[in-house]
Amino acid sequence: MGRLNTVLAFDTSGPHCAAAILVGDDLVACRVDPMTKGQAEHLMPMLQGLLAAQGLGWSDLTALAVGTGPGNFTGIRIAVSAARGLALGLSIPAVGVSGFEALAHGLPRPVAARIAAPRGQAYMQVLRAAVDDAPSLTEASIAPPAGIPLAPEASPQTLVGNIARIGLSRLGGPVPRPAPLYVRGADAAPPRDPAPVIVP
Repeated sequence: MGRLNTVLAFDTSGPHCAAAILVGDDLVACRVDPMTKGQAEHLMPMLQGLLAAQGLGWSDLTALAVGTGPGNFTGIRIAVSAARGLALGLSIPAVGVSGFEALAHGLPRPVAARIAAPRGQAYMQVLRAAVDDAPSLTEASIAPPAGIPLAPEASPQTLVGNIARIGLSRLGGPVPRPAPLYVRGADAAPPRDPAPVIVP
C-alpha cells in the first residue's frame, strides 16, 4: 500500500494566518491565528509548528494548497509567494484555490459565493457546473442572480480545510502555479510627482 497523500494548506487572504494538514481524507490538524498584520513573519514558523505537532516534516508533504483570494492584497501575496517557494524547494506541486471555491466546496452548483470587501462592498462569483462566471466587486447588499442560492458564510477553519481538500482533488493532472486572485485595483495611489526623465 502506498503512502497517503499529505497536503499542507494555508491562507492569509484575511485578517489571520490559517493552516491545515490533510492526510489521505482525514483533516488531522487545523490552526487559525487571528492577526491584521505580521503574517509574513508569522506564517513559516506557524507551518513548521503545525507539522512538528503531527510528527511530520517538510519532506513528508505530497503537495501544498494555498488560498489565492480575493482579500487583502499583501496577505494574498504572502501566502502565494510562500507556496511557490516551498513547492520549488520541495519539488512538489502547489495548488491555488480561490476563496469562492473554498466557500462553495461540497455544495450543488450553480451557487454564488460572496466574500466581504472593504467599504461596504463584497466580492461575488457564481460557480457553475461547467464554466464559472467572472468574479466581481459589488455592494454588499446586492443579492445573487435570481434562482442562484448563496453559499453560507464559513469560518477560516472550515475554509482552510476546504482549501486542503480541493488541493488534494486536483492532484494527478496538470497543476498551474498558484496566482493571486485580484478582483479590484490596488488602493495605492500613483505618485504625484512626474516621472524622472531617462537620459539616453
